[in-house]
Amino acid sequence: MHSFPMFIRTTGRHVVIAGGGEQAAQKARLMLKTDAALVLLAPALDAELADLVATGRATQDTGAITPDSFAGAALVFIATGCPGLDAALHALAKAGGAQVNVVDQPALCDMTTPSLVDRDPVVVAIGTEGTAPVLARQIKTQVEQMLDPTLGTFAALAGRLRGAVAAGIPKQDRRAFWHWAFADAPWTLHRGGQARAAADLLKQTISTRALPPVQGHIALVGAGPGARDLLTLRAVQRLQEADVIFYDRLVDPEVLELARRDAERVYVGKVVGAHAWPQDRICALIVAEAAKGRRVVRLKSGDPGIFGRATEELDAARAAGIAIEIVPGVTAASAAAAILGCSLTERGKTDTLVLTTGRHCDDIAAEAWADHALPGTTLVFYMGVAAAPQIARSLLAKDISADTEVTIAADMSKQTQRVLHTTVGDFAQDLTRSGIAGNALFIMRLPLRDTIVRDTGAEQAMNSIPLASLSAKGT
Repeated sequence: MHSFPMFIRTTGRHVVIAGGGEQAAQKARLMLKTDAALVLLAPALDAELADLVATGRATQDTGAITPDSFAGAALVFIATGCPGLDAALHALAKAGGAQVNVVDQPALCDMTTPSLVDRDPVVVAIGTEGTAPVLARQIKTQVEQMLDPTLGTFAALAGRLRGAVAAGIPKQDRRAFWHWAFADAPWTLHRGGQARAAADLLKQTISTRALPPVQGHIALVGAGPGARDLLTLRAVQRLQEADVIFYDRLVDPEVLELARRDAERVYVGKVVGAHAWPQDRICALIVAEAAKGRRVVRLKSGDPGIFGRATEELDAARAAGIAIEIVPGVTAASAAAAILGCSLTERGKTDTLVLTTGRHCDDIAAEAWADHALPGTTLVFYMGVAAAPQIARSLLAKDISADTEVTIAADMSKQTQRVLHTTVGDFAQDLTRSGIAGNALFIMRLPLRDTIVRDTGAEQAMNSIPLASLSAKGT
């Protein structure tokens, strides 16, 4: 950021607007949303500004403009419509120690005015540092649609009750009270037009301290493949609501930036093939935290339901009577296909998609790898780096052509993403030479229209690249 967004208190302060025409009137309209005293520096005013002076909402100063004209102002807007005069007044305002906005001259602005979504006292400010005001207005339109028109009056009611809550609700219960107020019955009543009933319910609850029972909750949240803008809206919502978040090595640090700042973060240290925290310990801990009435997020890379060991955590929570949900995420195979610019299935060629893993619970399961390699199938191996030689041997033993193309995709959507195009016969060796380790996929296509069994003399399944080629992000 080149500008830091913040809100400036205007109560008991004045705002200076230099100019008496339409540009000055535009700034005055914006400042009329505040309780600041408006001072207009101009020898003459248009009808709109003159009316503000006549009604006492603003004062006019027709005298000589000096640095003292701007001293002590909360904000200064220079809007005469004359670029040369604006620049001269800017110099005087800076000499007076003011923070200045000069209309249509970004280089002379200490501050820029954002697009506002006004649900007073709830105000959303949208800024683009002066680079794209049209985009800011488009975002404003979207936010206007998101926020209920009555949100401001309910927030104002909450503000009037803050003192009573501080006096009547124990400190450890206040967050639960406010969560209930804004997410449950009081807010539902208010936005349904029953403002009096909502206020009565809040006051009664404060008086009796009869808070609804605090229910713990566990959310198994899919963090996606890495890039935080691939999270779902529900995933972001759960991160914002969480009291405690359990995450592992594969979760990108930028994803955690979307969580509540005061949420407790617990690193459980899971790495492919080596778990610093055994699964039963993780299950016990997330259940214990939820049993305290806390909102728990178990943040997992990709989708929790695809090789994410979600079943163990679901069973543990249900056995303890804890509410639990799965928030799906973008799985690595989908992300890889999107970034590579291809589809995982293709009509008339690959109508079956198999997601399998290079890690199994027993040795016998490894023999099933090649059973999935059938014509018309796209086969994606997760967590297969350590087992690459065994996977290759299994496929070749199934009479899959050694020239069949394999795409190795590592860390897709992250800054470290890499792509390697190779073949069934070479991918284990090429993988070793590339240095790719840990979080990588193997993607193999076996189209229906081609023969994939070797030594038949038929056309090969794909136009394979005979030599492995390593490409960095963006290739």
